[in-house]
Order: sequence, then C-alpha cells, then structure tokens
Amino acid sequence: MARRRGFLLTIEGVDGSGKSTQIRRIVSHLKRSGHIVTVVREPGGTRLAERIRKLLLDARSAGLVPPAELFLYLAARGQLFEEVIGPALARGEVVTCDRFTDSTLAYQGGGRGFADATLRKLNDLSTQKRHPDLTLILDVPPHVSAGRMASRPDRLESEEGKFFKRVRARYRRIARIEPRRVKLISAVGTPDEVAGRIRQVLDARLKPAS
Repeated sequence: MARRRGFLLTIEGVDGSGKSTQIRRIVSHLKRSGHIVTVVREPGGTRLAERIRKLLLDARSAGLVPPAELFLYLAARGQLFEEVIGPALARGEVVTCDRFTDSTLAYQGGGRGFADATLRKLNDLSTQKRHPDLTLILDVPPHVSAGRMASRPDRLESEEGKFFKRVRARYRRIARIEPRRVKLISAVGTPDEVAGRIRQVLDARLKPAS
C-alpha cells in the first residue's frame, strides 16, 4: 500500500552537478522498488510555472534584479506545490523534485545574500510549511561543474565562478546543520558510481513498497 503521508524527495546541487542524469536513474530505481513516483522540476511543472521558468532562465532576462528573481522562483514553487506536489503527497506517492526550497537558500541566500531567516519564512509560505523528507545534494568542485555547463549557458549559468562557489558553500552548510534530512553526495566519478552512492542512501530511507 502507498504510504499515507507521501514522501518528498528533493535533489539539489549547483548547475553542472549532474542532477538530470541522476534523477532519471533515481526514478527508475524507485519504480522498480514498487513506488508510485511523481517527477517535477523547479522552476516549472505547471503551465504557469513553466512560463515563469522561461523568464527566469532566458539570457535576455539578464537585468532581473535579485528581489524580483526571488519572488518569481517563489511564485513558481507555490503554483507547483498547489497543483502537483501537494495532491501527489496526499495520494501517498513519492514526489521526486529537481530543486526545491534548499535551492532558494543556496542561490538566493548564499549566492545573492538574502537573510536565511527571511528565506525560510518565504519558503514555508510557498510550500504550506511542507519540508522535504530527504534531500540529496550532489556536490562537485567548481572546476568540475564548470566543465559540465552548457555551451550556450542560460541566465543563471552565465553567473561568474564566485557566485557558484558561494552557492556550493551554502549547500554544504545546509548539509552540516541538517544531517538527518540532508545527505551530501559526491557527484565526482562516472554516472554509475554516483548512482551507486545515491542508491545506498535511498535504500536506507525508502524501503520497497509492499
């Protein structure tokens, strides 16, 4: 039977950490274990949130100021949670989310300098105070993530290296202060090696569905 509360699994990491590759493997592993899985991404996942995504990532939005950026991400998340994540959790499903509230803490907090306490309050507003059950942060050194960036970077990928160093440092800090919820996974190595590290954590927290 599906679990009553559902399970919110979030995958985090700097741009170029290999999230997309590993999320496909995670979903396949969970489904093979008998779980019903809903897969979403941030920003996006609904008609309105996808329109916000295009605005946020478009290189032509280079003049977007940090407060506007923050509230656009929160708006997209609020729409996604209301339309997709909340109902899926209520059905007892495993929701696998490519980025969630920790991205706000890392990018808008570590990267842009917004206060952590303020961001946590805004995160709670956008998610009805629903926090992830497990967060996997895929961690890579700056030179590795830079080498994996797209040849035609979007607005966020175009940030300078110092920005991503601050983002990575904030992610690592989150893992230190919330070790029960957050697991830091080295994303250095082959996709199979990284997937193996992830499966060890998943299998310890998510038993096969009966």
